[in-house]
Amino acid sequence: MLRSSFWASLFKPVGLASCLSLSLFLLACNKPAEDTNKSTESVALSLGNEDIVQMGTSDHGTGPVISGSLQAELRADLRAEVSAMVVKVHKENGEAVRKGDLLVTLDSTVLRDNLQSAEESFRAAAQSLDGAERQFQRMKSLQAQGMVSTQGLEESEIKRNAAQSESVASKARVAAAKQQLERTEVRAPFNGVVSAKKASAGDTAQIGKELIQVIDPSSMRFEGQVPADQMSVVKVGQRVNFRINGMAQSGDQLGNKGTVKRIDSAANPITRQVAVIVEMSGKDRPPVVGLYAEGVIETQVKPAVMVSESSLRREGDKVFAWVLDGTKINKRSIEIGDRDTRLGQWVVQSGLAAGDKILRNSGSSLKDGQAYTLRAETAGKVGS
Repeated sequence: MLRSSFWASLFKPVGLASCLSLSLFLLACNKPAEDTNKSTESVALSLGNEDIVQMGTSDHGTGPVISGSLQAELRADLRAEVSAMVVKVHKENGEAVRKGDLLVTLDSTVLRDNLQSAEESFRAAAQSLDGAERQFQRMKSLQAQGMVSTQGLEESEIKRNAAQSESVASKARVAAAKQQLERTEVRAPFNGVVSAKKASAGDTAQIGKELIQVIDPSSMRFEGQVPADQMSVVKVGQRVNFRINGMAQSGDQLGNKGTVKRIDSAANPITRQVAVIVEMSGKDRPPVVGLYAEGVIETQVKPAVMVSESSLRREGDKVFAWVLDGTKINKRSIEIGDRDTRLGQWVVQSGLAAGDKILRNSGSSLKDGQAYTLRAETAGKVGS
């Protein structure tokens, strides 16, 4: 009994609760060490276009906002000039055409019959004129010999003149019938691209019906609207930077350039905005009419520090950037202003200065104060 009590008292303090407490204590002791090791892990970065970008200044233009769409200056809306059925449409949307290419064929059966009838009438009138002319010449010769009266000569001349008028009218009817027949073939008026096919085989085309639209992509321009209260600062020749929705962009160059070519002299009676025509710069122009575009007419240009959207980290209303400070990466709060439509970047009002090095892409796994190292092949470029 004494031995059993002894062993019971010896193992009593070591219960299940005590084991759990000991385990939690050991885990708590080990956890800070793991977190500390993780936070001190350094990140390997590359200078240049991969990971790090050095801030600089760029020209930032400000001025009235312009919005509108792309339209071709050289554009032809080809319509039916005769009433006939559409036999075939030879071109589809987006196909390139050369001047004179056949685009639409209309039924020419009736008009071809009209032409044949007009030609027969012209031949008959020509024969009548020839006979009347010969008769007039005979009467003129006989009257000179005193064998025909003056009245007979005059009657012969009247018939000759009537036959001549009928011949001229018949010739005009032939020309009109040929012209009508030619209008059953709708051809491209210039080199360009089919932008809208508005008829199909089997349609009944009345005079004036839209059949097909052709544009010249090289004449594409930006037709925008500007609020009337800002027109006092807009002038012909000013630079315009704008973005086109739907165009593939690359890098930070997200905008297009142009210059103000013409300003409308009257405001729109409904929107109270003024139309401004912007001539696009460069040879590469999108061959698509109607793309929405918006931008800024640069009435003022000044240097500014700008940052791309990929380098920003947003948390609610606050904006941060990862800045390389010495050997650590610091999370710095910055204030941004307007967005430059030409470069697609944000103007930095405070928090960053020219010469600062920041991460090109904002990572969510980084920690404030985390150390970094540069890869061997780019380490020599950091101080440059």
